[in-house]
Amino acid sequence: MSQSEQPCQDLASFARLPAWDRTPSDLEGLGYERDPRHLFGRLQRVATWDASGPVLSRLGRALVARSLRLDLPTIVEERPSADGATRLVLALEDGARIEAVHMPRAVVRPRVTVCLSSQVGCAMGCTFCATAKMGLVRNLASHEIVGQLLAVLHRYGPLSAQKLNLVFMGMGEPLHNVEALIRALEILCDPAGLAVPPTRITVSTAGHVPGLERLARSRWVPELAVSVNGATDQVRRSLMPIGKRWPLAELRAALDRWPRRPHQKITLEYVLLAGVNDDDESADRLADWTGDLRHVLNVIPFNEWGDVPSPYREPASERVEAFVARLRSHGCLVKVRRSRGRDARAACGTLVVR
Repeated sequence: MSQSEQPCQDLASFARLPAWDRTPSDLEGLGYERDPRHLFGRLQRVATWDASGPVLSRLGRALVARSLRLDLPTIVEERPSADGATRLVLALEDGARIEAVHMPRAVVRPRVTVCLSSQVGCAMGCTFCATAKMGLVRNLASHEIVGQLLAVLHRYGPLSAQKLNLVFMGMGEPLHNVEALIRALEILCDPAGLAVPPTRITVSTAGHVPGLERLARSRWVPELAVSVNGATDQVRRSLMPIGKRWPLAELRAALDRWPRRPHQKITLEYVLLAGVNDDDESADRLADWTGDLRHVLNVIPFNEWGDVPSPYREPASERVEAFVARLRSHGCLVKVRRSRGRDARAACGTLVVR
């Protein structure tokens, strides 16, 4: 190929659309002449792929060559933990990097949880979170969110969505990028593709109220986890700047409006910081704030950042037990969540790329 032909080829490649967030109707609109759901399934279901990617029919290959790009985020770093979790760094097309975590669970019903990122960095500025130190670099596009998962599944599995849980608890505030998140959910939940049930997808938010309201109106409403972390507005604002915009009363009103399925509980997440929010009065105020909200409260002892300086410390186990006992005395359903992957810097609040 001559040098004069190369720019034209590069321009043609750039003009093609990313394949990973194309719906069946999108594929039909691009001129696919057979059942677009079949091609969609071939693109989304990693169980049908070979070592190099999707295995397509002649018509599928022709459409890809003409209109679609099959570039996946590239796994550039893998750091396994002693507990079986693996922290993954993925490079995007523009060189930006994100993190995901693959967490197999070997129990009676083996299952894998994949923790996904929604942004490069994060704009929320939570003082106990290492990711906040990056600031917000940019949002992920919907095809990057889906492609991130497909890259992880292709390398590590599982190949079936029946053994898969997804949590948007990686880098970024998902509801700060809500339209791309909703588009990704439409792809991931589509019965013709991976068909992940929305009951096995959890979106975690710092309390972005407009994003909550937008996600509640979407077709595939996932499970919800909300970071509270402070039992008063004063404490919460000192830890989470988002509390200045949407205080606890406004957040609680938004949770009351959340469309819950029968028996569904909203997960409330409370990162326990030694000497900051782990006293008995905080437990009493937190129980009062939850009130009659149908919830489960995840108490998460702070994950120290290791080589990244932090002003906070993990509470002693006795203080964790006393805090949990106090909440239970008020009738709260409480679980202590010990984050996986701590030795690989894959635990909650420790994801950061330099």
